[in-house]
Amino acid sequence: MDETVGSLWAVAGLDPLAGQVLEHLVAVRSADVADVAAAVGASLAEAERALRHLADSALVLQIDGTAPRWVAGPPRSSLSALLARRRAELARVEGFVERLHEVYEAVSGPRVAHLVEVLEHEDEVPARYGQLLKGSSVEVLHLAKPPYVTASQASVGESAVAPGVRMRSVYETEGFTDAVSLKTALRGTGQGGELRLAARLPVKLVVFDRAAALLPVRGDRPAAGSLVVHSPALVVALVALFESVWERADPVSLASRHDGPAPEGSLTSVEPDLRTREILHMMATGMKDEAIARVLKVSRRTVQKHVSDAGSLLGARTRFQIALLAAERGWLKSR
Repeated sequence: MDETVGSLWAVAGLDPLAGQVLEHLVAVRSADVADVAAAVGASLAEAERALRHLADSALVLQIDGTAPRWVAGPPRSSLSALLARRRAELARVEGFVERLHEVYEAVSGPRVAHLVEVLEHEDEVPARYGQLLKGSSVEVLHLAKPPYVTASQASVGESAVAPGVRMRSVYETEGFTDAVSLKTALRGTGQGGELRLAARLPVKLVVFDRAAALLPVRGDRPAAGSLVVHSPALVVALVALFESVWERADPVSLASRHDGPAPEGSLTSVEPDLRTREILHMMATGMKDEAIARVLKVSRRTVQKHVSDAGSLLGARTRFQIALLAAERGWLKSR
């Protein structure tokens, strides 16, 4: 049976097998248990259980005779009655959810408001972040600047975004060589996300479906807590801030990327030497050429030559592209 049809039966409160049985009975005048079992590829016991479930839902009925047979009721009226019962059940659930929320607010006290949530503990932020991401269905907007979140929080991020959700991210140029931000950007662009760079971002920010926004209480101390903003007016203002930053940010061109394994004998199939890997790793952590040269006890020109050679191997034109593609190829991993 088509998976889409199976999911429709689940919404109506029927398991896939019961849905198949009903579809079969609608298409025939009547059938006994053996006929039904053969038609849907189930055992006699499974077919019997499915028929009893359908009968309890008033979707089929049994005709007594020499050999009991089953017939489907008129689908429009019988299924409409079933859906009406489901709607009534959902209405009761919604009422229960409202009562639960009232209890939650009473227990949480002033920490929770209708317009703004305050996440006071550091471990609350990644959990709430992942929850908001998983609930996004249209668009996620992201302003990223140091200090970055831990790798565990970043892993909750783009990997949790549903297919079809548009992602737009602006990273602060000076901090983008951080290893966490490189991995996050690669994951996001790999899912079709759009990436730009800008200097001196005003705030760290994530906006989910233009309905909620997450930002730190203090930009210089992520551990100080975060705010989840639900106020429509505030979210609109934060979206406007993002769009103004997005307009002036520089698009990142990944045209030199290769989407498959490099062919044998090509430049990109050549692995860099250990010294080049060391330099690239230090560069990705934010170290300047002078600092790298001092640590490795080589000249600044030597460092720049290794970086230039890596760019030639990768087909990259800028230091940003070198760092990004080196991370993608696993050159920044220690061996």
